[in-house]
Amino acid sequence: MTFEQLALRPETLRAIKEIGYTEPTQIQLEAIPLLAQGIDLIGQAHTGSGKTAAFGIHIIEHIDSTKRKPQALVLTPTRELAVQITVEFKKIAKHHKTSVVTIYGGASISRQSEELHHGASVVVGTPGRILDMINRGVLHLGEAKIVVLDEADRMLDMGFIDDVQLILDQTPKERQTLLFSATMPDPIRNLAKRYMHTPENLTVSSDAVPLDKIKQTFVLVEHVKKFPVLLNILKSKNPELTLIFVRTKFGADKLARNLDRSGHSAVAIHGNLSQNRRDSAMHAFRQGRTKLLVATDIAARGIDVSGITHIINYDLPDEPAVYSHRVGRTARAGASGQAISLVMPDQFIELTDIQRTNGLKIEREMIPGCVTGEWFTDKRQHNPSSHHSHDHKKEHTTYRFGDKFDSGFD
Repeated sequence: MTFEQLALRPETLRAIKEIGYTEPTQIQLEAIPLLAQGIDLIGQAHTGSGKTAAFGIHIIEHIDSTKRKPQALVLTPTRELAVQITVEFKKIAKHHKTSVVTIYGGASISRQSEELHHGASVVVGTPGRILDMINRGVLHLGEAKIVVLDEADRMLDMGFIDDVQLILDQTPKERQTLLFSATMPDPIRNLAKRYMHTPENLTVSSDAVPLDKIKQTFVLVEHVKKFPVLLNILKSKNPELTLIFVRTKFGADKLARNLDRSGHSAVAIHGNLSQNRRDSAMHAFRQGRTKLLVATDIAARGIDVSGITHIINYDLPDEPAVYSHRVGRTARAGASGQAISLVMPDQFIELTDIQRTNGLKIEREMIPGCVTGEWFTDKRQHNPSSHHSHDHKKEHTTYRFGDKFDSGFD
């Protein structure tokens, strides 16, 4: 199916062609016709699925660009994602007279207020600054007929859920609400029940992310040898641009420092950084002046940098579904890429869950310093008569590994 078959306006089709989109992605094919009916939508889609263009095309197609008051609002968890969405919107709206304004913290309030005063058909921003502008009387959402909550689960993680509710209370009840979230924890489901009207559910499988173009491997490594093994990976792969994932903000700072001390230029990005430092880190990475970016999952939302050749999971993700979001940041625009996960011997169950959830088979790779022995399983039925028993039906499986190690670090 082509974009022409989606019954889009000539101005939109012209812009899509100039952007270089050749055919709709799965979520675009399914979402755009549904949204045109004015229904609410809950979408679960992975990075790289094309969801931004899906709701962007819908918004540009269905607002009156002659009106200078906000008719569409897009809420995002981070400044980076807000800027990325704005860039995409402006490309789609190139041949429309649609004004798009970005509102986020860490930038001049007076400048953003002036932009809103001049008129904006679409507002894209982070919840904190959007609510601030509403409270200042600068932003009025009484005519907002489309509201998008993008990366809703990460807005929850970052503590924005109360702000989101206060903002939604300022919009018309008859609005169209679109909610996109990689995962659907209970608070997000409750938010949908409260603010959405009989929404359609649309789930795009991980097949929408080009995981088949990404070489995916794992390395068995003892905890104390994770950093030396990482150095050996960097030496053997010699990657152009690498995004390294860790679980904690402290871990991101520590790893970036250790990489710098080892002669590898690296920067960390996480929620505790000031906006200026985040901007500086991202600019250095996009320009290729820093080839290693160490990030937490929350901070990495909205990172869409072309040319990332390698993803390294220094720490495995907390949730198996997050894995595809991480690795989907390489192999963009038809390029190839590699994702390497550092797995400790006691994390075999986590690795299995990642493969099962994402429908993958991740191959083992040998790197100097890794565990070279074979693993085996020890399955024992739990003893129901034991006073330690909590679940009589549970089968305890212990994964153990051989004790052979390659101790030769380069």
